[in-house]
Amino acid sequence: MKSDIRVCSAWREVHDRPVYTLSAVCPECGADAENSAPAPFDPNDPHGEYRRALKRRNR
Repeated sequence: MKSDIRVCSAWREVHDRPVYTLSAVCPECGADAENSAPAPFDPNDPHGEYRRALKRRNR
C-alpha cells in the first residue's frame, strides 16, 4: 500500500515527536522518510478466508 504521507524513519532517535512529510526525506534532519500507514491486511492471515466469507454472507 502506498501513501502520500510519510514519517521520518529516525524520529524516535532524533525528534521528540513524529515528523510527517510529503517528500522522500525528512525536512528537519534529512533522514529517509517511510510510509506512515500500516498495511490494510496481512497476506498470511490464517483467518482471512473466514472473515471474507462472513463479510460476503452479511451483505
